[in-house]
Amino acid sequence: MDSLELAYLPATDALRAFRSRNLSPVELMEAVIDRAERTEPDVNCLSERLFEEGLAAAREAEKRYAGHGPAPRALEGLPVAAKDEHPIAGRLCTEGSLLLADEVAEETHPVITRVQAAGGIIHARTTTPEFCCAAFTQSKLWGVTRNPWSLGHSCGGSSGGSGAALAAGNAPLATGSDIGGSIRIPASFNGVVGFKPPYGRVPSMPPFNLDTFCHDGPMARTVADTVLLQNTIAGPWPGDVVSMRPKLELPSSFEGVAGLRIALCVNLGDYDVDPDVEANTRAVADALREAGAVVEEVRLGWTRELLDQAAWAHFGAIFGPSIGEAAADSPELLTGYARAFAERAAEAAGKITFLEGLELEGRLYAELGAVLERYDALLCPTTAVPALAADDEYTQTRLTIAGVEQEHYMAMAMTIGFNICSRCPVLSVPSGFAANGVPTGVQIVGRTYDDETVFRVGAAVEQLRPWAYVSGRRPLV
Repeated sequence: MDSLELAYLPATDALRAFRSRNLSPVELMEAVIDRAERTEPDVNCLSERLFEEGLAAAREAEKRYAGHGPAPRALEGLPVAAKDEHPIAGRLCTEGSLLLADEVAEETHPVITRVQAAGGIIHARTTTPEFCCAAFTQSKLWGVTRNPWSLGHSCGGSSGGSGAALAAGNAPLATGSDIGGSIRIPASFNGVVGFKPPYGRVPSMPPFNLDTFCHDGPMARTVADTVLLQNTIAGPWPGDVVSMRPKLELPSSFEGVAGLRIALCVNLGDYDVDPDVEANTRAVADALREAGAVVEEVRLGWTRELLDQAAWAHFGAIFGPSIGEAAADSPELLTGYARAFAERAAEAAGKITFLEGLELEGRLYAELGAVLERYDALLCPTTAVPALAADDEYTQTRLTIAGVEQEHYMAMAMTIGFNICSRCPVLSVPSGFAANGVPTGVQIVGRTYDDETVFRVGAAVEQLRPWAYVSGRRPLV
């Protein structure tokens, strides 16, 4: 197998090859490093390269598979790209901001600790927008991160570097986090898989572990690889009071979807949706019907106005002030989009109280809960457009979707409702490609804490409509 084939080898396949001694962890690490060095000048998705440490760890993993030392662990020898937002003790912890350019982490995020304890090798860290407050990835600290499928398009955000690293073949697994779609948007834009676990399934660090919109989760190129990483990072942790026990262990394979009842809602109430995105979403629904699922189109009583009010009441109380405090002394160092976010959050805080926001959250879940009482899962687009432009901050530009000019670029993110309804697990999987060659994605939304069903549906979609990477179709970068 040549270096390029190795770089795109699924993690589950790599583990089998390690165990049979047909592949060495060193060979895989060398392949993803080679791929990163070839693609990074164009894609720019790595904030920190830990290649020498990665090779050293791969050599130690190779010894374990050869029977020298302790037995191999669950992720033994697999390269894992870590979102830069996940701190690692002793390493820079900048949040993509010049304001924190010299900040060094004192603690390691539990997601990283669990990856390393399972034998996963953090060989690279991935870029984010400043303070993870945008749905694209660019900053004054790291520059612009681009979509490997189309360099003029964005890789999404805020886990954009992780999504791009997977698409470019720089890692088989990556970590992400999601406060408004930050795992699922990059999954859709880059044609990979991303899981927003239900609140509390994966532990996090104070204070944002107490923010119900916040979720840490796995990203990968296949559903099985996403399960592998999710099973590694899930479970209770002493430092997080909301981390759930007992740990949920997802199965390694899933039965088909015959007999499942799936609701289809293309516009989630009143979103404008790009025709290519809609066509690909409907194609996924048709494939599920052909596999024996009952797929019925439903109306959801959501409006973007209500979603925005609920979201900004929340951001105005928690996320916005955290950025505002960091920027108070040197606002000129902030990106335009981070300033705009902090200002919008402050404005919202003056208009709607946190309590009023909670009341709206309850109304919004009541609508979704009624649908999920009748159906096993909900299917909808992940984003209303295939991708954003890579170089635009969208502080001045008005985004147009399906011929309709939008008031804010985040009108393309069909994700925030499921951060509001945070106990619902959501899996984003590829749905196809737009006419411009950029991937599109669908969200599979489950009943509260029913993680297994969303993976069951996602695995069926992957089998029924094989996407890039598994069929040999890859970015040309």
